[in-house]
Amino acid sequence: MALHTRDGGLVMPNAWDGLSALLLADAGFEAIATSSAALAATLGRADGRHEVTRDEHLAHARLLGRLTGLPVNGDFEDGYGDTPEDVAATVEAAVEAGLAGIGIEDTSGDPDQPIRGFDEAVNRIRAAVEAAKGRIVVTGRTDNFLQGRPDLDDTIRRLTAFAEAGADVLYAPYPPDLDALVAIVTAVAPTPVNVLISPADKVLTVAELQQAGVKRISLGPALYTHAMGALQQATKALVAGDLTTATTGISFERINDLLARGAN
Repeated sequence: MALHTRDGGLVMPNAWDGLSALLLADAGFEAIATSSAALAATLGRADGRHEVTRDEHLAHARLLGRLTGLPVNGDFEDGYGDTPEDVAATVEAAVEAGLAGIGIEDTSGDPDQPIRGFDEAVNRIRAAVEAAKGRIVVTGRTDNFLQGRPDLDDTIRRLTAFAEAGADVLYAPYPPDLDALVAIVTAVAPTPVNVLISPADKVLTVAELQQAGVKRISLGPALYTHAMGALQQATKALVAGDLTTATTGISFERINDLLARGAN
């Protein structure tokens, strides 16, 4: 939690495999996170439907931590379970796996009702906090904005209740604008707020987000999609017969150097 409460907070980028984690560690980041969306994509599966199992995600997070030695926050969808007891079991498993943090969403996995009811969502966060016993940072997250529910009042109500239930960090991806973000930060203070890149309407700088009171900035699958964008451009060059452009990247010497550090 110390990284969240210091001046400026932290930027916590999301890795999707061992090499990406090592690159982030080598760049000097102090903590990293998994991305459920990026992990699912690397396995050819969809996010948010438990198509990646809890055990697979735990093994993935352990790998990132072992290679880098950094604190790892697990982006664990809805806590892998329909009941508060299931969420508690996931938190306990994350603690045993050595994770530093875990996120619990109020999503349901049901396309017809993607957001769980208020009481149910709060009870799940409370169960996560009780299972954590201060051993792991619990992030309470509402996906209202992501799921087409642009209700700022309900979002603040949920986040406030998550804080009252004991959540260490609060998170509502993509509030509509900076004013909404500031309203969230103000309403839940002093509990730290995580932001996914920026508000929905404009990508801000790290300094601007810090000025707004944000304490943690995560990137979700954005670094992964950036890398896939580079791959897409390389494949277009390859189709056009341009081998030089298609094969430009970091050297295997650099890769082997990073892997050697992870092995040690």
